[in-house]
Amino acid sequence: MKIAVLNIGRTGDSWLKDGLALYENRLRHYVPFEMVYLQEPRSAKNQSEKMQKENEGKLILSALENYDYRVLLDERGKMMSSTGFSNFLQNVMNRGTRNLAFVTGGPYGFSAEVYQAVPERISLSEMTLSHQMVRLLFLEQLYRGFTIIRGEPYHHA
Repeated sequence: MKIAVLNIGRTGDSWLKDGLALYENRLRHYVPFEMVYLQEPRSAKNQSEKMQKENEGKLILSALENYDYRVLLDERGKMMSSTGFSNFLQNVMNRGTRNLAFVTGGPYGFSAEVYQAVPERISLSEMTLSHQMVRLLFLEQLYRGFTIIRGEPYHHA
């Protein structure tokens, strides 16, 4: 199974980039993995929140055509423990999924069209997290999930 994390825009801060690179490399020991950065429209900062979400939604929906299983990382998604998330990953793999995409939204979340197209949602926290921080936190949890599946000592529940 190949896993991708789709993101709106690039990661800005160097310390976040370093953390992402660390977990991207670790994840590649378990699965083919890639971070996909969708180019946010140049005029995004001058658009209303609704218009920005709609334009980002179009980018997300066109990118998702390449994936047979899709999950939004959304504050209103299902909460689960790290062990529960590892069980989720194992179940997706057991289904024979070839291409799994996790999607992080932009600063305002997802458009209604994206919510309609992708009913599966996972939440990392009840707190609101920046879309930049979600990237790093999620990659760490994805890595943790694979170490749990393999019975490796990284996770100390």
